[in-house]
Amino acid sequence: MSVEVPLAGVIGNPVSHSKSPALHGHWLRRYGINGHYVPLKVTHEDLKKVMRALPKMGFLGVNVTIPHKEQVLSLADSVSDRAALIGAANTITFSSKGKVQADNTDGMGFLANLHQNAPDWRADAGPALVLGAGGAARAIVSALLSEGAPEVFVVNRTRARGEALRDKLGARVKVVDWTRIPELLPDQACLVNTTSLGMEGGQPLNINLSTLRPSTLVTDVVYTPLQTPLLQQAAAIGCSTVDGLGMLLHQAVPGFERWFGQKPEVDDALRQAVLTA
Repeated sequence: MSVEVPLAGVIGNPVSHSKSPALHGHWLRRYGINGHYVPLKVTHEDLKKVMRALPKMGFLGVNVTIPHKEQVLSLADSVSDRAALIGAANTITFSSKGKVQADNTDGMGFLANLHQNAPDWRADAGPALVLGAGGAARAIVSALLSEGAPEVFVVNRTRARGEALRDKLGARVKVVDWTRIPELLPDQACLVNTTSLGMEGGQPLNINLSTLRPSTLVTDVVYTPLQTPLLQQAAAIGCSTVDGLGMLLHQAVPGFERWFGQKPEVDDALRQAVLTA
């Protein structure tokens, strides 16, 4: 009697840079699961055909990365409330009948990372300042609000994107200009960079943290380098800091559990496996 081998993967374009195969591969080996997780380069033009073909090929689900996170929603048969609210999906599960179920676990991954690495942090301790208004920002602002943040200030180079985020998520989102960051910093319980600024080989994140209080938690979604200049500056002031790798690791947990039937653990061994991949 043949036994089906569970399959999952990550779709994007490009996809060769993705850490997800190393992440899920570590869990598959750790839990002795005879399954596979593969990177799949998929163009915008082919996305619809691929999404219909994958369940027929034995795939139980896929993660979705740039540039398909928004388009994939229109191809789903069902969309979770949080994916609909955020306007993007990063986790797809195929039902036994091939139906496409879309979810977004980025916000959950963000919160789980903070709770694991800054256990004393509380979202309701005060306002949060979020840099950026893209897909990651939408997930993170939504998560902060659901966790009890009284206000979330959103700063983005293009104000219209921040206003679109506010229109989607409500009046507790305050859109402010980049130039106001220094005056806002002293009142923030949490500072989050959701932009790619500060990434290795990219543009720097130029903000003055001199008005930041040591009691503020600072986190960055960028994890190359692991200790970004933002986190280094904040640590020098005395702030608690949390790097962005944990968000990547934690957002993967729900998908792995759905596809492979095992709730995986996020620990130091997983971090090392992903960092050395």
